[in-house]
Amino acid sequence: MAVLRPAGDFDKSYEQDMAVLRKPWQYVVLIAFLILLFALPYVASESLVSLVNRICIFMIAVQGLNILTGYTGQISLGQAAFMTVGGYISALLVGVLGWSFFLALPVAGLGAGLVGLLFGLPSLRVKGFYLVMATLSAQFIIPWFTRNLWPDVLNGAQGINVPVPVIQIPVINDICYLGTTFDAETAACLYRFATPTEFIHITLVVLLISTIAAHNIARSRLGRAFISIRDNDLAAELLGINLFSYKLRAFFIASVYAGVAGSLLAHNLRHLNSETIGLNDSIIMLGMLIVGGLGTSVGPIFGTTLIILLEELATLLTPPIIELFPENAGGIGAALRPFIFGLALTLFLIFEPRGLAYRWRLIKAAWRLRPFAR
Repeated sequence: MAVLRPAGDFDKSYEQDMAVLRKPWQYVVLIAFLILLFALPYVASESLVSLVNRICIFMIAVQGLNILTGYTGQISLGQAAFMTVGGYISALLVGVLGWSFFLALPVAGLGAGLVGLLFGLPSLRVKGFYLVMATLSAQFIIPWFTRNLWPDVLNGAQGINVPVPVIQIPVINDICYLGTTFDAETAACLYRFATPTEFIHITLVVLLISTIAAHNIARSRLGRAFISIRDNDLAAELLGINLFSYKLRAFFIASVYAGVAGSLLAHNLRHLNSETIGLNDSIIMLGMLIVGGLGTSVGPIFGTTLIILLEELATLLTPPIIELFPENAGGIGAALRPFIFGLALTLFLIFEPRGLAYRWRLIKAAWRLRPFAR
């Protein structure tokens, strides 16, 4: 779709054409929005902060899935399994080896990326439904390994406790400031990210970095190769694109995003087992991407936010519906959330198959053409 701008608003350089923010007021709005997000823990309730934190973590995972499915056209149902890999790697590095969380986080992403490469190997030979089955195998193989491999370390199906991230701050005048506590063993002040109001700052920083990286990947030579493979892999190969190499890169990047998100989720929940992130989460994340808009930078943001808010709405509606139908209390409680998710996904596939990102693009185009919007 061509970008429509008012008369007189034209680009004079390649940098202006590629710019994401084009007007000074857009910078002001973005900075104000970021300040509001980072100030949220100080003005909102802990339950709201926890909800925003969960949205941001899954947004990172869906951004990786968008690179694989939205841009490269490789459908995957294994994103939650790679989140599990990242969560376990980070938990073991911090809890067993004593690493800093901020060092374990990128290592967890890389570890999940290497595992994702293994499940991306069939992508050269199979596509479509068969590739879905290949990636679905990750949802059975990886949880099986976490339950049966190293039971003394991974604790089988019960899982492991995950330590909270900690920052060491030097002692100043024998006093610890800014909510830190003195640790006699290290002789330093420790700041613990033990609650959602504290942990959300880490999540927001990681989300900001991942969003910028994902947007620039889509606009790079690598992203253009991904899109050409999605549109027509035979034509892409004739143009000199190594399909196997680029498909594996897409799997690696998507798994890195999943591993980072899994690490954040594990340290936020402070416990992890094979059932913490399962097949349902992989399906829901794919639904988030469809609702938000495949192959767009804002699709993961819109889709993740809407689906998780709908899940919270289902939680709020459950008690009053149970009061109306007390004889079916158990069934209603278990079925309402998947019912609302399925209904939303079906409605979007029928009435807005391109997702919320496409509708947002139309709104922006109409705004630029005001008062002559079509």
